[in-house]
Amino acid sequence: MTLSTAEQADVPDRDDGLVYVMPDDLQLAVEVALAAGRPLLLRGKPGSGKSSMAPFVAEQRKWRYYNFVVTSQTRARDLQWTYDGVARLADAQASRSWRNRRLPGPDAYVEPGPLWWAFAPESARRHVSQSAQVRGLQMDKHPMEERNEGRDPGHSVVLIDEIDKADPDVPNGLLVPLGTHGFTVAESGTAVAIEPSQGTVSDRPFHQHLVVITTNEERELPQAFLRRCVIAELTPPSSVEQLVEIASTHLTARLGTVQDSDMRLAEALAHELRRVRQDARKNNVREPSTAEYLDALWACRALNLTVGEGRWDAVCRLTLVKPQHFRR
Repeated sequence: MTLSTAEQADVPDRDDGLVYVMPDDLQLAVEVALAAGRPLLLRGKPGSGKSSMAPFVAEQRKWRYYNFVVTSQTRARDLQWTYDGVARLADAQASRSWRNRRLPGPDAYVEPGPLWWAFAPESARRHVSQSAQVRGLQMDKHPMEERNEGRDPGHSVVLIDEIDKADPDVPNGLLVPLGTHGFTVAESGTAVAIEPSQGTVSDRPFHQHLVVITTNEERELPQAFLRRCVIAELTPPSSVEQLVEIASTHLTARLGTVQDSDMRLAEALAHELRRVRQDARKNNVREPSTAEYLDALWACRALNLTVGEGRWDAVCRLTLVKPQHFRR
């Protein structure tokens, strides 16, 4: 499979969903995940386009989109809700100075996470509004709502990025909420359940939502978690023709038209990328990705470089060749 990154008109942005080369086998994996009501786990090397697929699907379908980047500090519940204990402590201290002020309950300090917004947006919206009212805060439109204005309220795409960076307890802790599309908030006992859209079969509404999970396979994932997922593996493009096609797609989306000089750059860089990848495999180091190929293309255009000119080799080294690849 060959995937590219998303970009806006002025600067690259892998989260806007505007540009993506979607192969047929990945499209099938998306359809299977939706039909089965299972998360879609994407495997692949860094830069292969795993994180770009989810916003592209959301953009094409006009579904709501939410994302969460996993770190080593992430807990499973962070994707469902967060609890601001520091704010509650501050309010508790302030309430001692105001005799008539009553400290809000713990539920007022709960913030809906991406899975809550995805599965039950009306519940999340009510909760945010009620929490703000109880705490005496000014209620503006929530960022989750602003981003998804005009999108289908009954469907969503959620990206859980780089889950292999988290402790193994995180994927295990997501088995129930991802399997049932619901959970219970520990601090308040609030039950969050999937909100079926109009016309959805009530006992099987899971096809309303696509959960995409990416892994760079830096850490082995639990077998119980893998069994619950539809798994697809993304591989970098292996031919010059594939790379040039991706470059052409990005150039067209960003510039509107593609010049012959752009295509000559794209083809020359594709040949250079293949050479660097072969060298990397011989030295058993990481190969440059499709994302780095696109970065090299934009750098050459910005510098008005032509193929083979004096700075050509230097720019290729800076964009495609990592220090460990340098020949002595």
